[in-house]
Amino acid sequence: MDGGNDGMMMAPPSGAASNGTGMNHHKMMMHMTFFWGKNAEILFSGWPGTRTGMYVLALIVVFLLAVLVEWLSHSRLIKPGTNNLVAGLLQTVMHAVRMGLAYIVMLAVMSFNVGIFLVAIAGHALGFLVFGSSVFRRPHQMHPADLKPSDLPPMSC
Repeated sequence: MDGGNDGMMMAPPSGAASNGTGMNHHKMMMHMTFFWGKNAEILFSGWPGTRTGMYVLALIVVFLLAVLVEWLSHSRLIKPGTNNLVAGLLQTVMHAVRMGLAYIVMLAVMSFNVGIFLVAIAGHALGFLVFGSSVFRRPHQMHPADLKPSDLPPMSC
């Protein structure tokens, strides 16, 4: 890359209009290094753009998605005694949803925006604290079914 683009890569926009001179009106900048700032594209073309409110919304969405991934990773929705076929299908659906949400969070982090990175980590941390750690479990209320930590196996990188 040339030294003048400050860690960003130029990408031609799809369907960009020409001004008659062969030049495009809109050029999208894609960061290839971590950066601070609200002017980013996260998950969708043009979102959140340059509006502060939309950037805050993007932060909230990524945070909640990360918490949701942790909830799915540590939930026990299948009751003991459920038919094996039904339990297996439910586990498969839960796994597919968890992986889809985890990939969305990963793609958001790949925007290289430091704010998005921090809220993704914070969402996973809070989700683990609430749903995965022993902080909110009461040992005197545990019974043999509580020995199973979740319906899904742990995620691996």
